[in-house]
Amino acid sequence: MTTDPAPSLPDADYVLLGSRVALGLDGGFAVAVPTRLRLLASAGAVDPLQLSVDGGSLQDHAAQRQAFVDAGLLDSTASARNLFDDIVADPSWLFSAGEPHTDGSFEGEQRVITVPTTPPLAAGAAGGPSGDVGPDAGRPIVSLPVFRDDPTWHLTDAPIVVHAPSGDRVLRGFRSLYAAWLTHLADERRATTGDPDRVLVVIFESRQIGETLVAWDDPRVRLVHTVHNSHLPEPYDDPAAPVAGMWQRWLSSVDRYDAVLWPTAAQRDEVAERFGDPGTFHVVPNTIDLGTAPPDAASRDPHSVVMLNRLAPQKRIDLAIRAWERVVREVPEARLDVYGDGPLRHELQELIDQLGVAASVTLHGATADRDAIFDRAALFVTSTAFEGQGLSIAEALARGLPVVSFDARYGPREAIADAGIVVPPGDVDAFADAIIELLRDDHRRAELSSRARSAAAAFTSDAVRPALVAALRAVVESPSRRSR
Repeated sequence: MTTDPAPSLPDADYVLLGSRVALGLDGGFAVAVPTRLRLLASAGAVDPLQLSVDGGSLQDHAAQRQAFVDAGLLDSTASARNLFDDIVADPSWLFSAGEPHTDGSFEGEQRVITVPTTPPLAAGAAGGPSGDVGPDAGRPIVSLPVFRDDPTWHLTDAPIVVHAPSGDRVLRGFRSLYAAWLTHLADERRATTGDPDRVLVVIFESRQIGETLVAWDDPRVRLVHTVHNSHLPEPYDDPAAPVAGMWQRWLSSVDRYDAVLWPTAAQRDEVAERFGDPGTFHVVPNTIDLGTAPPDAASRDPHSVVMLNRLAPQKRIDLAIRAWERVVREVPEARLDVYGDGPLRHELQELIDQLGVAASVTLHGATADRDAIFDRAALFVTSTAFEGQGLSIAEALARGLPVVSFDARYGPREAIADAGIVVPPGDVDAFADAIIELLRDDHRRAELSSRARSAAAAFTSDAVRPALVAALRAVVESPSRRSR
């Protein structure tokens, strides 16, 4: 008996493109993006790239690339590239971009990117250029317009000046600069393969970049957009609530992308019902590593409850702390250990002290020992207001932890399945009741724990890869939606 081979991606070049992708700065997003890159590689993509366009220093970008490798999220620092690192390393690809500049000087504040006057090493290499992309690093190569209070700066046609050896040239807006860079990367691959029509699949990981390039109509390019968070405004639980700002602009142009990858079916369905589905919507969750088998419920600390998230308003940790006042009154031995850092740490500690629960609630800060923490605990809880998917829930389930969560849009209900308890959004009393129930009922907790791994398995690479391959195969095998 033979089995069908695992589905693989069609022959094309694949890149992930975000504004900034940096561990320690961009939360779960910075884990989801390189994890998707690894998923692409496992599905047959040859040397896919993780790209960014933020204007940090060469040293910062080199450190960020190394951090991904050290964390096991990238196999090589060569898998991640930055627009401005590439400009500093070798700007020659820019010299033919844009149009000759003949209109005199430019008005407004500008940021000048320079290259060293001595030949640079590859961007990020040890001993490479020590200068920033600042005004004193060497020979001017690109002048960028500076915007102070314009949230739509990336959509303007404000001129970008390329200081080419033959004279200044002008690119109209950041969309032209980004497209020139991506075309350069694609042409490098096309030259290597000898195929001038080889397709480039650009997977946008941020809406700012997506809406900047949504009109790019090169017939050899396919544009795919991922979704990382809820599109709903506060209070985040009304699917009919008015959508404004960048989400409004993005949703109005969603039919221009060759595919949209939603992390949950719930969000895909609600958007499709309200705004329409152009036939390009696919559910492709972010993935986790299931890891080794977790300890059984009997070996865990029956009074240990953990949270792991940023200490930020979205996570509403204050509601969990308020619920804990009741929990510890009913189960005095219970302890809540909160891992993660963020801007609300001082405020949350004040609330803990004010409610008199400091003996049983501890803010531990960031941790690199997630699995060890999960393996000791009896229960994982999250009080989030909204999510794109809630990857930490799947990570907890993978370690056999039952989960208690608010029914936030989007992700918790789909991830938890029958391995935990979901309570109405913001209902602190119901949240406390669910925790108390599970802490008091060892048998129920063990039953949920036995189901946790099965629930988490839905988010492994093996489970998600077929959906990703199907979505991208449809993209590559169809003409660009912008060139039809």
